[in-house]
Amino acid sequence: MLITTPCVVSLTWKLQDAQGSPIDELQDPVEFFYGGDDLLAKVEEALADQTTGFTTTLHLEPEHAFGDYDPALVFFEERSVFSEVVEVGMQFDGLPPGATTQGMPDDAVYTVTEVYPGHVVLDGNHPLAGIALRLDLVIRDVRAATDEEVQAGSVGQPVFSVMNTAPSGSPLH
Repeated sequence: MLITTPCVVSLTWKLQDAQGSPIDELQDPVEFFYGGDDLLAKVEEALADQTTGFTTTLHLEPEHAFGDYDPALVFFEERSVFSEVVEVGMQFDGLPPGATTQGMPDDAVYTVTEVYPGHVVLDGNHPLAGIALRLDLVIRDVRAATDEEVQAGSVGQPVFSVMNTAPSGSPLH
């Protein structure tokens, strides 16, 4: 089956930064909705009209991946807002409970980048913002999308929009 909108593609990949340092490797195929919100536009463009077994390598500049790094998305929040356990690398989907800092977007994923006795540094940028990427993709399967997938525009949570910092199998939207 050719990849056309709408369908579901199963992919594996190896993701590296522009210097070749590994970021993530997805060895077990994961399904993505093609023609919706699951994939980056440049990834969809590369997969168009392809089929199972197709391989490609993409170079993605930040504007085609996770955007440029925005220093305005770094915030300092009072340490007292957090529980006793707050560590570098922790993430909050949306504002941390009790956040008081003005101007923090409530739809960002915040990563704790530093912890001090009086405050905590929260970064609302995607962990891969500002980084050029190399993505080696393999199409493992293509199938028709179900009515539910078409209606949702997704097969689940888009992996490319919110990346888990632990390489558990995906970072791309």
